[in-house]
Amino acid sequence: MAKSYKNFIAGEWVAAEGGASYENRNPADHGDQIGTFAASGPGDVDRAIASALEGFRMWSRVPAPRRGEALKRAGDIMTEKKEELADGMTREMGKPLVETRGDVQEAIDTAYYAASEGRRLFSHTAPSELPDKAGFVLRRPAGVFGIVTPWNFPIAVPSWKIFPALLCGNAVVWKPAQDTPWSAVQFVEILVEAGVPPKAVQLVTGFGSEAGAPLVADERITGVSFTGSTEVGCRIAGVCGANGKRVSLEMGGKNAQLVMDDADLELALEGVLWGAFGTTGQRCTATSRLVLHDRIHDELVGLLVERASKLRLGDGRKKDTEVGPLVNEDAREKVETYVRIGQEEGATLRAGGRRPEGLDEGWFYEPTIFTGVTPSMRIAQEEIFGPVLSVLRVGSLDEGLEVVNGVRYGLSSSIYTRDVSRAFRAIDRIEAGITYVNGPTIGAEAHFPFGGVKDTGNGHREGGWPVYEFFTDMKTVYVDYSGRLQRAQIDTWSPQ
Repeated sequence: MAKSYKNFIAGEWVAAEGGASYENRNPADHGDQIGTFAASGPGDVDRAIASALEGFRMWSRVPAPRRGEALKRAGDIMTEKKEELADGMTREMGKPLVETRGDVQEAIDTAYYAASEGRRLFSHTAPSELPDKAGFVLRRPAGVFGIVTPWNFPIAVPSWKIFPALLCGNAVVWKPAQDTPWSAVQFVEILVEAGVPPKAVQLVTGFGSEAGAPLVADERITGVSFTGSTEVGCRIAGVCGANGKRVSLEMGGKNAQLVMDDADLELALEGVLWGAFGTTGQRCTATSRLVLHDRIHDELVGLLVERASKLRLGDGRKKDTEVGPLVNEDAREKVETYVRIGQEEGATLRAGGRRPEGLDEGWFYEPTIFTGVTPSMRIAQEEIFGPVLSVLRVGSLDEGLEVVNGVRYGLSSSIYTRDVSRAFRAIDRIEAGITYVNGPTIGAEAHFPFGGVKDTGNGHREGGWPVYEFFTDMKTVYVDYSGRLQRAQIDTWSPQ
């Protein structure tokens, strides 16, 4: 019988109100039930927020270096449990073990980076305009944050949000994706074991409409950090705006790899295979458009089709698997819909485009490549979130940059070239939050900012130092030790 998992509210593992639950199954094997999980509702969210407010009052008084030590211990525990976590994450969401190991390592890196920030949390200081007066700025904990995370990086992405939020002295109420609740339970268990006060972190599993919506709307929440689709993110922004909450959004992408005629084609080939079909194309930074200079188009397409057709699909826990399943039935049906759209639009299907034989027990789909794609086609404009690559042909760098920028999104981008002037022109002109030179569109590092422009985000960044600005309030302090009334902008100083 499958194990039953619960919410974490007020320091206890508790069932959802009314006992509602749902099944979670392995996307590579429908018959493998991972467990049943609490299907939370508004009542569960209400209790979690009330407890988090108590947790905030306690945790916010702990010195930041001490908070960092708890996060350092969380990183140590994840290091010890890395294989166990990776295996469970692959079973839960499908990507191969080599990728889930990287997912855990990213969370470990983020834990250690956050721990170091506990001894800094740098702010600003400046000289006063008046004599015998000092001015400086402090970072202060802001309150209780709602954390809403996706399934494709079930530990890494939550770590980008939860570790900085906790390091800054906040409490969090976390609603993870409904497809990856097991990973969330493990993450919370690690936090509590590491010494984070139980009421500083709350976990409510379940569905967006029943648990996510009331969390976002609750007036006691200081702010919301969300990663997911642009459509959902914009709705969250509207709710937060109406209530005066801060909100950080990391949303969709339609990322392009531009390959010029002077590029190392073998390097570019390896990059697009990893960027387009790693995580089965289910990354916000996945390479979904390949923009090729006319002179190397046919050669690189030939190499790409040959290599993509040989990628090994299967259960991500098997040693030779290179591409796992899609996360669920809806995801595969969405991919199939876009493959039909691409064909109807007149693009040429060069590889894939079907369910593989012999893998009927999971949500598998072959790596798919379209050529003859034009910039206005839906498969070149809309986020598919699956193993579908659209190849576009251009005649120059200027035309290539125009194609790269010709979408509503602006998350990640890539250019392959040996010409430094071309590389820097691309860096300057590409409308994206991230640009790689001679690397694929995926591969973020924990100590650099992550996020995008246009319909990808609302200006905030995760990772690196900017995220600590989102999770803190700024307090300006003035200390007048002159012993007399001094009036800024009115009294002036003159030499005696």
